[in-house]
Amino acid sequence: MSTLVPNPWLRAYFPRPDAVRRVVFFPHGGGSASFYRPLVRALPDGVEGMVVQYPGREDRIGEPCCTDMPGLVEPLAKALTRLDDKPVWFFGHSMGASVAHEVTRLLGGAGEKLPERLVVSGRPGPARQKPDDKHLDDDRLWADVCRLGGTHARLLELPGIREMTLPVLRADYRLVGTYRPQTARDLSVPLSVCYGTEDPEVDADDAAAWTAATSGRTDVTAFPGGHFYLRGPAQAELTRWLAGRLSAPTDLAERNRG
Repeated sequence: MSTLVPNPWLRAYFPRPDAVRRVVFFPHGGGSASFYRPLVRALPDGVEGMVVQYPGREDRIGEPCCTDMPGLVEPLAKALTRLDDKPVWFFGHSMGASVAHEVTRLLGGAGEKLPERLVVSGRPGPARQKPDDKHLDDDRLWADVCRLGGTHARLLELPGIREMTLPVLRADYRLVGTYRPQTARDLSVPLSVCYGTEDPEVDADDAAAWTAATSGRTDVTAFPGGHFYLRGPAQAELTRWLAGRLSAPTDLAERNRG
């Protein structure tokens, strides 16, 4: 049975105290923990899903948003060291891919327990990530949100939605736009890369660039859809893919041999 104490950084929507493994999900820019509820619900038996909740959204709405990567990942990495009672995977999408990557690097540098596998989705490899200044212009920022399609178009048109969501979006876009990733191959964990075939942000070469981030085995999988393929028609395909990988016995063996 799990003996975890309440953790302000993590949400367990469907607790499975007898699970043999966990997957920790890291949301995209502007996203919150509830985005992952369908994927967490669909995890196979024996796997417990937990989702990171960044400050400034949902039940943490009263806390200031983080606007730089160290300010987010340092307390988050510390909080995740509590998940030491069973093996864990990290799954990050878009901004969340970089957050999961940096948390893994911090844990490794501190000699803490590493995830069995890092899954990065909808984000170019570190060497192909480019700074931008969309956070300085609300109109450009909002146009980018609409272009990527993370929120239903009708919701984006509702009165007051823009004003209500812009503070979080502005903070996250600033975090990503000013982030300068390390490009050294300083990880050894196995790494899986996922992306949508119609994603305007990530192409096959961008996805393959993640191979330079780890000395562990890397695989790349394309799914039909755009930047938010994981909530579109490809959601079932992603769920099957993830369940298949989680059920395979190879990952723990890889880590033990390493």
